Amino acid sequence: MEMVHTRLDQLIGEEEQEGQYQYTEYPVTPPDGSKHCIASFYTIPPGKSNYPYHYHLGQEELFYIISGIGIVKTPDGTRDVKGGDVLFFPAGECGAHKLTNTSKTEPLVYLDVDTIGDVDVAVYPDSGKVGIWSDSINGTWKKKDRVAYYNGESDAQ
Repeated sequence: MEMVHTRLDQLIGEEEQEGQYQYTEYPVTPPDGSKHCIASFYTIPPGKSNYPYHYHLGQEELFYIISGIGIVKTPDGTRDVKGGDVLFFPAGECGAHKLTNTSKTEPLVYLDVDTIGDVDVAVYPDSGKVGIWSDSINGTWKKKDRVAYYNGESDAQ
């Protein structure tokens, strides 16, 4: 894989929107992927959040707020953020986070750099969900639907 050299204004945005969640993501990671990290620029419109409150079990994230204002929810409560702030979220429950744009008129723009692995597992404490993303399985499930390890298995060989 070669070095990637591009300009922000040349990146192609991918918009997501559902209810209070809306953002445009501008991936920087090349099409052939990366072995250790991914990076994207994000724009969150006024009054919206990017993702529900969550944490990753094995991956870490770093946000650099480029412009705008907002709040970040963490296990320690909420904190105001603005352009120039750097936020680091370690793997595990202590790294739970949710970023919300509190401006009435301006977008919140930030760079998101994540470590990656073969499988990403995210936990959503407010909704009781778990998400799993890999080459072979992608989706979210309610934790309450958990079954016993041998449930549905038979003794037949």
